[in-house]
Amino acid sequence: MFIATLIASASASATLTAGDISSAMDRLAAAGCAPGGQGWIDEGAAADLMFGMAPDAARVALEGVFAGTDVVVQPSHARAKSLLIADMDSTMITVECIDELADYAGIKPHIAEITERAMRGELDFAAALDARVALLKGLDEGDITRCLAERVTIMPGAKALVRTMRARGCLTILVSGGFTRFADPVTAEIGFDRAIANVLEIADGRLAGTVAKPIVGSDTKLATLEAAVTERGIAIEATLAVGDGANDLAMIRAAGLGVAYHAKPVVAAAAAARIDHGDLTALLYAQGIARSTWVRE
Repeated sequence: MFIATLIASASASATLTAGDISSAMDRLAAAGCAPGGQGWIDEGAAADLMFGMAPDAARVALEGVFAGTDVVVQPSHARAKSLLIADMDSTMITVECIDELADYAGIKPHIAEITERAMRGELDFAAALDARVALLKGLDEGDITRCLAERVTIMPGAKALVRTMRARGCLTILVSGGFTRFADPVTAEIGFDRAIANVLEIADGRLAGTVAKPIVGSDTKLATLEAAVTERGIAIEATLAVGDGANDLAMIRAAGLGVAYHAKPVVAAAAAARIDHGDLTALLYAQGIARSTWVRE
C-alpha cells in the first residue's frame, strides 16, 4: 500500500476541506491508483489518502492541484523515520551564510551569483567554495560572529521537526557545505544530535581565504547517511534526508524519503518528494505525526 499526504501551507489562508479530499480520491481513481481509505492527521491542515498502486501516477495526479498544498507520496511501511540528515543553508536556516558573510566584505552580489550557480548544479561545489572563500581573505574574524547574530534565522518548523524526531528516538544530523562557525551554534539552537561542516581557516584574527580539506560536499553528505544507517542498524527505508541544493542530491536520492525543500529546480525534479509551500513541519505530517505531539521547545 501507498500513502499520499496532502499538507496545507502553515501560512496559507485557505485550508484543506472535505471537498478537497474527495476530489483527490477521485483523481487517484481516475489515474488507476486503486484508492482505499482516507483520514485527517490534523483537520484542515493535513490528510492521508491510502491507495494500492502506481505511486508515480499518484504524484502526477495530485501535485499542483490544490493551491498552497504540498503532496508527499510514499510506501505505507517504514513511514515513521529513525534517522534525519539535513542540509543547513536555505534549509534549516533562511540564508546562505557565505553570501551574508560576503556582505560584510562588500561583495555579496558577486558571491551570491556563484552560490546560486553551484546550488543549481552548474558549477563544481568544491571548486566554487574555494573560489568564494578566497575572495573573503582578510575579512575580520569578528564579522563571523556579527553575521551569525545579525543575519542567521532559523527556518520555520525546524525546531519542531528536529526536537519531535529526537523525542521519538531518531538520530538527527546536520551536514552542511557551509561552515562550522555557523553550523555548531545552529545545531545547538535547533537541537540536532551533531553537525558536520567545513572549517574556515583563520590567521591572525582574519580569514585566511582557505577552507580545511577535505571539503564537506555531496560525497560527505551521502557517506554520513550511509554511516548513520550502519551505526543505528536500520534499513535505508527508515531514513529521511532534506535539502535544497545540487550538493544534497546524492543523499536525497539515497534516503528512504528524500525531500527537496523549497529547492532549486534540478533538486525538485529529482527528489521523491518536495515541499514547495509549507514549512519544515510538513516533514512531520509526512510521517503521520499530528500537531498535538510535536515538541516545540
